[in-house]
Amino acid sequence: QVQLVVSGGGLVQAGGSLRLSCEASGRTISTYMMGWFRQAPGMEREFVTAISWSGITYYADSVKGRFSISRDNTKNTVYLQMNSLKPEDTAVYYCAAAASTPRPYRVRVREAYDDWGQGTQVTDSG
Repeated sequence: QVQLVVSGGGLVQAGGSLRLSCEASGRTISTYMMGWFRQAPGMEREFVTAISWSGITYYADSVKGRFSISRDNTKNTVYLQMNSLKPEDTAVYYCAAAASTPRPYRVRVREAYDDWGQGTQVTDSG
């Protein structure tokens, strides 16, 4: 099991930027698929982005071109760079880890991930 600690959330003005970090412990995540999901009030938790062990990235259409996922295996950490933030990006953001690389059609599925971080609030003040 991997423990994930998320940091970097906060309040930002529309059009601003934030970088979230997800630091893993307990196991090295170099072979893991790592993902970010978010959940707005009253909404289902939704896929944002993911990165495979080899660096293949996946993005939700709503964030493509604005968000960027990266990983630093030497630090056992995954990052989510969020630019040009919009009010609709306001949500609690969660980091997730999958020990087995999901099939491409399951990368966006919550159930494909085994371990989850505690979530961090991102608020676009508009």
